[in-house]
Amino acid sequence: MKSLINICIGFMAMAYLSSCENETPITDYRGQVKFETISVSNKLAGRISKIYVQEGQTVKQGDTLAIIYIPEVNAKMMQTEGAITAAKGQLNMALKGATLEQLGQIDGQIDAAKAQLNFAQESYNRLQAMYKDSLISLQSFDEVKMKRDMAKAQISALQAKRKEVSQSARTEQIDQAKGQLNRALGAKEEVLSAADEKVMTAPVDMTIETISLQEGELLTPGYALFNGYQKNSMFFRFTIPESKIYDFKVDQELTLINPYIEQETSAKIIAIKQLAHYADITSTSPLYELSESIYELKVIPTSDVSKQSFFLNATVLIK
Repeated sequence: MKSLINICIGFMAMAYLSSCENETPITDYRGQVKFETISVSNKLAGRISKIYVQEGQTVKQGDTLAIIYIPEVNAKMMQTEGAITAAKGQLNMALKGATLEQLGQIDGQIDAAKAQLNFAQESYNRLQAMYKDSLISLQSFDEVKMKRDMAKAQISALQAKRKEVSQSARTEQIDQAKGQLNRALGAKEEVLSAADEKVMTAPVDMTIETISLQEGELLTPGYALFNGYQKNSMFFRFTIPESKIYDFKVDQELTLINPYIEQETSAKIIAIKQLAHYADITSTSPLYELSESIYELKVIPTSDVSKQSFFLNATVLIK
């Protein structure tokens, strides 16, 4: 009877060892579940007026995350509108030339100058005869002649001025007016862009992980108010010592397993890179000497994982 019991125990041990040999062993390579991170910040400083999301909430691309109060936007918009109006007026003046009222004023000045010229010419004719009869001195005759010539010059100057103002401005003046208008329009576009910054929206489909500030606090330019990750961008990160890195290569197929729920995932290596610092290593049980270089494996799933559960920084093993 005793020998029969020993034989049964032996068969059971052999069966157990045989089943163990058929299972794929789990290695000591530990990795973590990662997602591509997203930081949402603002280009302009402002006070947080309203926050519409909570930590852990999943949002769609374009969803409103927060409203930022930027008081300078309205004031700058009024300034740019005034600059645009002034620049358009300058350009119209340069293109059209003088108004009818301005032309009428110049015509009146020309008529007055012609009247002065007629009077100066008559005086010149009279004194010319008197000068021939030696009734006046040469100096008196030269004074009348000078007044006549001055009247002629004044008419010529006024006629030239009328011709200039009746036409459009010089090309350089028109270009200058166009440049001022373009600068004012550019300033308006800048203000409109700043106005868009009042509403912070989700750049992609993402899950909000942390919210850095609360309503009423001041948000500085470039400071990340929201931090999160893309749910559809999951990958696995493994740290491998130099002595073991030759066991892996890019595009190599792997089977990963969650040690707590025995969940398996098909995956492949898409990148291998060296880690520059020891502080970058996140393995919970590193199998390397400090003198070894350390490499990172970036692994992505190749099977459908939509029905599987993954949490950020959860542990996975290579089977």
